[in-house]
Amino acid sequence: MSVNSELARLLEHPGIWRGTSVARTETLPTGFGALDERLPDRGWPRSGLIEILVSRFGVGELTLLLPALAALTRRPMARWCVWVAPPLEPFAPSLAAHGVVLERLLVVRAPAAHKRGSPNGILWAFEQSLGSGACDLAMAWAKRPRTKEIRRLQLAAERGRTLGVLFRPQQAARESSYAALRMTIGPSARGVRVTLLKSRGGVRGSVELSLQGCGT
Repeated sequence: MSVNSELARLLEHPGIWRGTSVARTETLPTGFGALDERLPDRGWPRSGLIEILVSRFGVGELTLLLPALAALTRRPMARWCVWVAPPLEPFAPSLAAHGVVLERLLVVRAPAAHKRGSPNGILWAFEQSLGSGACDLAMAWAKRPRTKEIRRLQLAAERGRTLGVLFRPQQAARESSYAALRMTIGPSARGVRVTLLKSRGGVRGSVELSLQGCGT
């Protein structure tokens, strides 16, 4: 391997900062063109933490991630896509029908408390998944994570080059967060309304998305 190729590989490491003028941000299309137009670099970040705020867990928030789940699990060198303490049992036939490779999914049943790390077992398991380097995507559902815990999650996602998705109640919109991207979702006439609350380099505001043909 040449010196130039070794240098290029080294510069791709997420821990090396090269300045915004030369740094390349890798993204993954969401599967919704109207949403991609509003997001930085037109898609989900390939690493880092995002927050999706919902009125209550299980209202269909996962439909927003279905295209990404399918794309990530079909990659030749796909890593794990981890679900930490989902509020509802993932419905395997529907996921498979949307192109998700079930063999790349891992569901973690975390207890409400854990003796190691964070007192919240869900967040502890989520952090381990994010920072392991073995996951393309890790998702968790948590009601009241503390600010310092969210900071740990963001750093773990960057370290493991993992896209982390934290689902939280909509009341959390009033709180500050270290997540790079925050949005709320709610029902609309066409499907769902997505409101971007925080988007580094993206466009804030609301957009309606049609979820026809999507479902979990």
